[in-house]
Amino acid sequence: MSLSNIFSISGSAMSAQSVRLNTTASNIANAQSISSSVDETYRARKPIFALQEPSEQQLNSQDLGLLPGQGVQVKGIVESDAPLQPEYLPSHPMADENGFIYHPNVNVVEEMADMISASRSFQINADVMDSAKKMMQRVLTLGQALSLIHISEPTRQ
Repeated sequence: MSLSNIFSISGSAMSAQSVRLNTTASNIANAQSISSSVDETYRARKPIFALQEPSEQQLNSQDLGLLPGQGVQVKGIVESDAPLQPEYLPSHPMADENGFIYHPNVNVVEEMADMISASRSFQINADVMDSAKKMMQRVLTLGQALSLIHISEPTRQ
């Protein structure tokens, strides 16, 4: 696996974590919303991640029979099937005919933990990309130094 492959793997992971952060932000933003019916109530959303399938080029460039590095893809975003939180409040203007209002199935504590995890995963992948960049720069510097040594050597006869 080449160093350049690291950039696509980490980039796909950073993109996936951005989707995760966006859905978490949406969940937290709607955590206190209420509704007068079960069908209209906001439901927590979660992204589904999967292993990114290797491209034809990656499959053809296998080194020593090892499968090349693969990234992550977002397969979709699903709504949580956790039960909604009904509250009997007949005096509320949004109460249904039975006197209930409905709160979303968003657990704010769980969402905060998910946000921290996504943020840390994003940062770790940014650090991986930075390390790969530094390694590539060092290889280039080493190549320049070797070419200077080769040029400065006197020719022997």
